[in-house]
Amino acid sequence: TFESCTILFSDVVGFTTICASLTPMEVVSILNEMYTKFDKCLETHNCYKVETIGDAYMLASGVPERARNHAAEIIDMAFDMLDSIVTVTNPTNNEKLKIRIGCHSGPVVAGIAGIKMPRFCLFGDTVTTANKLEQTSK
Repeated sequence: TFESCTILFSDVVGFTTICASLTPMEVVSILNEMYTKFDKCLETHNCYKVETIGDAYMLASGVPERARNHAAEIIDMAFDMLDSIVTVTNPTNNEKLKIRIGCHSGPVVAGIAGIKMPRFCLFGDTVTTANKLEQTSK
C-alpha cells in the first residue's frame, strides 16, 4: 500500500472517430509518435509509466518509488505532454491531436498481477477518480 501518490490518465479526444478514417498502420504510427514524445518527457520527471491501452496512457508518481513531490511531478509531466502533442497531427486532415488529462492524488494498493504476462498494477479510488477526471475533462 502506498499512502500517497498521484495518478495521471490521458487519452486522445475523438480517437475512435479519427481511427475510422485511418489504416491500421496509420493508427500505429500516430500512437507511436505520441507515445515516443510522452516517453521522452518521462526522462525529466519522477514518474512511472504504468501502461498504455490503445490511446490511453497511465502514469504514477510516488509509486513504485515513494516521492514527497509526486503531485508536482505529475502536473509538470502533464504540461510537458500537452506541449509535446502539438506536433502530432491526424494524417487525413492535418489537424493537431488533442488530449484529455485527469490527475488525482491519494492512496493506492500496488501489486504484480498475472502469471503469463505479469504486470505492475495499481488499484483503489485514487486510480478510479483520476480516470473519471480524464474521461469527463474537455
